[in-house]
Amino acid sequence: MTLHVNKKGIRVLGIAESFRRTEEKSVLAGIVMRSDFVIDGVAFDKIAVGGMDATEGVLHVFESLQRADINVMMLNGCVISWFNIIDIKKVYERLRIPLICVTYEESEGLEGHIARHFEARERDNRIEAYKRLGNRVPVRLQNNFDVLIRFLGMEKTEAAAVLKKFTTHGKVPEPLRVAKIVARATLKYLAV
Repeated sequence: MTLHVNKKGIRVLGIAESFRRTEEKSVLAGIVMRSDFVIDGVAFDKIAVGGMDATEGVLHVFESLQRADINVMMLNGCVISWFNIIDIKKVYERLRIPLICVTYEESEGLEGHIARHFEARERDNRIEAYKRLGNRVPVRLQNNFDVLIRFLGMEKTEAAAVLKKFTTHGKVPEPLRVAKIVARATLKYLAV
């Protein structure tokens, strides 16, 4: 599939989550946004805080939209909802649309954190899932902010162009910023 980054009507599905460690479930929110920043789709799912069902949650958000016009998927992190790891290769293989996983801070990795919070088999499974994600690569946005990404189904230059197209200020692309706001509001509403 060729990604036409300069296409006027390119659509991105941005998926972000919100959770509280005291709750069993977190909220995944998916926002479909056009390159003119019009939102034309919203979907939700719940995943387990500290579980291993984030991959299925992401797939459910996409599939529940029943859309064939989404050009790129953006994820606000690959390890979400307290070490719930998204298998980005599985998501890409199933959906066959380009995928960008965005993070914002340098780190030395999560293996030590996972080891502290999970016991033997669970720890080993999570560390293996984390390692399968591969390394992140830096991308400089037009406003001199840097983000770290993993990407599938596109070249790094295409991923960078999509991020630049959808980032108006700061370092968080608009589909992810809006998805995070919606997830947070939904989690707060559900707790009432």
